[in-house]
Amino acid sequence: MSSWIMQGEQFIIEMKIWRGNEYNERGEKQLTGYLDYFYQNKGYLLSFNFNKKKEIGVKTITLGDKTIVEAVV
Repeated sequence: MSSWIMQGEQFIIEMKIWRGNEYNERGEKQLTGYLDYFYQNKGYLLSFNFNKKKEIGVKTITLGDKTIVEAVV
């Protein structure tokens, strides 16, 4: 987990290596825990996927009152 502060704004970022959907869902829940801790509603999840047939892209998901911007590269 990384927490960056730029011009008064704080960004919560979690980076993971892709190990399947179940592992990814645990990462999303872990990130929501960090968001609760830092009193934030939006966080970012960066997943590194080394599979040859991967689906890359960016999507936005909502978990409760939290928004996660998830990028798979």
